[in-house]
Amino acid sequence: MNIVEWLKVLLLGIVEGITEWLPISSTGHMILVDELVTLHVSNDFKNVFEVVIQLGAILAVVVIYFWDLWPFHTKVKAKQKSYFANPSDVKALLAIQNFVDHYCYLDKIIMWFKILVSCLPAAVIGLAFNDWIEEHLMNYVIVALMLIIYGVLFILIENYNKKRTPTITKMKEISWKTALYIGIFQLLSIVPGTSRSGATIIGGILLGASRELAAEYTFFLAIPVMFGASLLKLLKHGLAFTGTEVAIMIVGMAVAFLVSILAIKFLMQYIRKHDFKVFGWYRIVLGVIVLVYFGVKTVIA
Repeated sequence: MNIVEWLKVLLLGIVEGITEWLPISSTGHMILVDELVTLHVSNDFKNVFEVVIQLGAILAVVVIYFWDLWPFHTKVKAKQKSYFANPSDVKALLAIQNFVDHYCYLDKIIMWFKILVSCLPAAVIGLAFNDWIEEHLMNYVIVALMLIIYGVLFILIENYNKKRTPTITKMKEISWKTALYIGIFQLLSIVPGTSRSGATIIGGILLGASRELAAEYTFFLAIPVMFGASLLKLLKHGLAFTGTEVAIMIVGMAVAFLVSILAIKFLMQYIRKHDFKVFGWYRIVLGVIVLVYFGVKTVIA
C-alpha cells in the first residue's frame, strides 16, 4: 500500500477522533471524507475499519475517566459501615453484600446500572431496525437534513436554556427515570447524521443536567453502546484479515485514540465557558454543503 493510502488512514482516524465526541455527527463527516479521499479497500473491510477506529475513540474515554468509571477498590478502602441497612438472610445475597462493602464503590456500580438502563431503548430498537436503517436511511439527503435539523435544535435549546439553572450537576443526581429518558433521546441517533453525542447531550440539558454533566454522561454511555455496536459489526463482517489490513486497523485506531483524548479535553474545557450554539451553526453549514455537493454531483452525473 502506497504512502497516499496511509495518509488516508491517518485522516480517517483524525476525523473519527474529533467528530465522535463533538456533537457534529461523525457519520456526516465520514461520508464527506470518504467521498473526497476514498480508501481503496473492500466494502466489508471498510465497514470493519470504521468500527475499529470507533473502538480507539472509546478507549480514550476509558483512559481519561478510568478512576471515575472503575467501581472496585482494595479491602484497605472498605467502609466501616455497611452500605446495606440489613444483612440478608440468604447466603448468596449476603456474600454479594460483603463483597460490595469490602471491594466496591456502590455509587459507581449504581451509575453503571443507570448507564445500562440508558442503553436499553437503542439496544432494543436499534437491533431490530439496524439493517433497515442502513438500507433506507444511510444516504446523503437524510444525513444532511439531520445535520441541519439538530443544528437548529442546538441553537433553540441553548437560547431556551439561558433562562434555566441546571437541577442535575452531579452523576449521582441522575435518577433512574432520567437515565431512561436520556436513553430515549439516544434512540434518535439511530438516524444517520443525528450524532449520538448530540442527541444525548440535548436530552441531558432538556432534562435539567448541566452541560458538563450531560457531556460526561454521554461519554460514559458511549462505552457499552459502541462496544456492542462494534462487536455486532465485527461478527457480521468476519474477523479474517491480511497483515496489511491489520496494520491499517492498528494505525487508524491509534490515531483515533490520540485525537479523541484531545477532542474530549477540548470539549470539556470549551463548555465550561461557552454553550453549544457554535456546533449548531457548524452543523447547519455542513448540512448545506453536503446537500449542495451531492446535489450538483447527481445533476452532473
